[in-house]
Amino acid sequence: MHRGIGPVLVLGRKMAASGAEPQILVQYLVLRKDLSQAPFSWPAGALIAQACHAATAALHAHRDHPHTIAYLRELERMRKVVLEAPDETTLKKLSETLQQKNIEHVLWLEQPENITTCLALRPYPKEEVNQYLKTFRLFK
Repeated sequence: MHRGIGPVLVLGRKMAASGAEPQILVQYLVLRKDLSQAPFSWPAGALIAQACHAATAALHAHRDHPHTIAYLRELERMRKVVLEAPDETTLKKLSETLQQKNIEHVLWLEQPENITTCLALRPYPKEEVNQYLKTFRLFK
């Protein structure tokens, strides 16, 4: 029996209404794959937590941007794509490229170890950022 939990938020995808489809916004995350392998061997839960931290930080840091506002307004339409970077160097290089191109993102550092673990973009139309992410594959 559940006591004191309160109402549960239930969301589902709605069928698109006739007419123009709203702009699809995607939040991309790039997570270090090497952290799941020796010598690090982080458990899956720890890696998922890193992606969650980075995604939340990016949404909070860019909470006033119109794309973030629109993304959070329609929770049932949220889209995230989790990609993998082979190592820390690749992740930091991507961050530098995104900074040079004025693509807003957060590079998450796990503390107190100060380990770079994940990069999260604020929500973007995928057409605006695909070119910077096309060399990364889906995280497995």
